[in-house]
Amino acid sequence: MTLTRSDLLTAFGITLPVPPVTGSIGATVVDDATCVAHQLALNSAGEEIRAFWCRPRQCSGPLPAVLILHAHGNRYDIGAAEVIHGRPALFAPTGRALAACGIASLCLDMPCFGSRAGQTESAASKALLWEGRSLAGQMLAENIAALDWMCAQPDVDPERIGVFGLSMGATLAYWLGALDPRLRAVAHACCFADFRQLIALGQHDLHGIYLTVPGLLPLASNGQIAGMIAPRAQFIGLGDLDPLTPPAAADPALHEVQAAYAQHVGRLVIHREPASGHIETQAMHRAMLEFMTGALA
Repeated sequence: MTLTRSDLLTAFGITLPVPPVTGSIGATVVDDATCVAHQLALNSAGEEIRAFWCRPRQCSGPLPAVLILHAHGNRYDIGAAEVIHGRPALFAPTGRALAACGIASLCLDMPCFGSRAGQTESAASKALLWEGRSLAGQMLAENIAALDWMCAQPDVDPERIGVFGLSMGATLAYWLGALDPRLRAVAHACCFADFRQLIALGQHDLHGIYLTVPGLLPLASNGQIAGMIAPRAQFIGLGDLDPLTPPAAADPALHEVQAAYAQHVGRLVIHREPASGHIETQAMHRAMLEFMTGALA
C-alpha cells in the first residue's frame, strides 16, 4: 500500500486548510552588513506567538526563503531566537547565515518554547495524547500556517521555498517536507533515524515526548516519510557519535530514503561525519548552506 500525504495528515491530526496566522512586524533586532531581522507578533487561534523574520540587507526582486524549525535541546527559553542568537548545538545562527547568502527566513516559537514556555512539554503532550493527537502534530500545523504567511510576503518568491531544522526541528522538517509540496528544498541535521530501531536499541527515550504520535509506526517509518520528499532536493546531516541517531538506527532510514531517490531521480545530499555527535559542525553548516543556495537558485 502506497503511503500518501492524506495518510500522514490524518496521522498527525491535521485538517487542511490550517487556521491562518496573522502578524505585525515589530522591533528591529539585527541590523548589520548582511542581515536585517525583525521580531514579529504572530497570532494563531487567538494566541500571540513570537517569531523572527530575517532578510538580506542587499536584495533585489523576489527572494528565496526558508522556514526554520528551531531545536529543543532542553532549552525551553531559546525557541525561535536561535536564528539570530544561535544555540550550543548550532555552528552559527541560521537566519543570519542564510541572509548572508541572499535568502530570507522565518522562525516561530513552537509550543512550550520561547515566548510560549509557560506550558510544559509534558503537560501539553499529555493533553493532546488523551485526545488522540500529538504535540508534534500541533507544531506541524502551525508551521504550515507559517509557510502560508511567508509565501504571501510581497518580497518572497513562493516558487523558491525551503525548510531547515536541527534536532527537534530536523524531524519536523522532513515530516513537513512530506506534508507540504510547496517546499522545494528540505534540509535537516542531527535527527534522522528509524524509530523501531531506536526502540530496539533502548535509545528512543532520549527523544522528547512531543515526538510521540499515536499510530505512526504501523503506518510508516521515517525513511518512508523522508522518501516522500523525492524528487525534491533533500539534505541530511548526521554525526555517527550522536546518541539520538546511532548508525544502527540511522542506516535503515537512509537506505529507505536512498531507494526513494533512486526511483524518482532527485537530488539527495547525505553529509555524514564519523567523528561528530549531536551538533552542527562547521563542515555540516557550510554543506547545508551550499545545498540550500543551490536548491533555491
